[in-house]
Amino acid sequence: MTKHQRSNLESSVIAKEVEKLNEEQRKLQVTGGSTFILSLPKDWATKNDLKRGSSMVVREEDDGSLSISPSSFPQKGKTDEAFIKVGQNDNPDAIMRTAISAYLNGYNIIHIRAQNQKVLSSKLRNHLKTFARHYLVGTEIVTDTAMDLTLQVLLNYPELTVQNALSRMSIIASSMHKEALQALKKLDYSSAKAVIETDREVNRFGLYIVRLLKLAVSNQRIVKEIGLNSQRDCLGYRLIAKSVERSADHATKIAENTLLLKESVNTDLLNKITQLSELANMMFENSMEALFKHDFHRAESVIEKLGQVHRLEKEAVLCSQNIKVEEVVNLRLLIESVRRTAEYASDISEVVLNLNVESVLS
Repeated sequence: MTKHQRSNLESSVIAKEVEKLNEEQRKLQVTGGSTFILSLPKDWATKNDLKRGSSMVVREEDDGSLSISPSSFPQKGKTDEAFIKVGQNDNPDAIMRTAISAYLNGYNIIHIRAQNQKVLSSKLRNHLKTFARHYLVGTEIVTDTAMDLTLQVLLNYPELTVQNALSRMSIIASSMHKEALQALKKLDYSSAKAVIETDREVNRFGLYIVRLLKLAVSNQRIVKEIGLNSQRDCLGYRLIAKSVERSADHATKIAENTLLLKESVNTDLLNKITQLSELANMMFENSMEALFKHDFHRAESVIEKLGQVHRLEKEAVLCSQNIKVEEVVNLRLLIESVRRTAEYASDISEVVLNLNVESVLS
């Protein structure tokens, strides 16, 4: 059993235990000979301010169960706005991390305000504005004064679902890998730098997906809106998003190691790295296609290619033994990053197996 399979199993067990704690059995009553009645827990009714005549919404779920909620369901404790107070000596990076946490936890309006009638430094405001533009999907700066910087998330869930964001992430990560290898072949430093710059696009979609998944875990009603079938899928999609991010990180590392090379790689070694790269990227693309098409067998075929990846890696490493000492370290690290891309593709495929195992069970 792999680490991801163990993680999924443990999470499933915990979820079932939590469900048991919240369960309460009640008997169905019949009145008037044809009307079925089920009483609601008094504590729940009181907590939601329900009275005689209160309007309720009853909805049949995909699995045949019924969900019951007040017609105007109140928000869970948390307001829509977050307020971050900033002192003159506060670390800008710490403020930024707090803003990210507020974004990930579903706040739509984030106020960053100076304490004690002081002002926010222009350096801090520019730092936060740049970060918001580059990393927080759907976020706009709606207030920018000396004392207050306000960020607002304007994007609605159906406009960019988890699958759509994940698809964009994977396309960018795959392109980064291909472009990094092209930069290596031509020893093109400008192309390598462009790959490094592109990494933030993957990261911004990654943060957005985490935001959606955290909201879905805390509120079952938005699961369908963000494009998932059930809350149980959230852990799997979180693991996949992380693997896509790490694949993009390794494309960045390939580009970074290319920048450190002083001369072009010899033809034999370049051919070995290219073979390994093409296989790794094909595995990555197939693993994502398996996810979107719910294809258990395609995911399984990706995992089965890992042995071939390790064989090609060994051949590339052996071929690098005749390289100059000052270049060999960077090339070995580059080869490792290509191999890690294939391993992340395998990790994604393992999650796809877990999400779709029912399709192959009799």
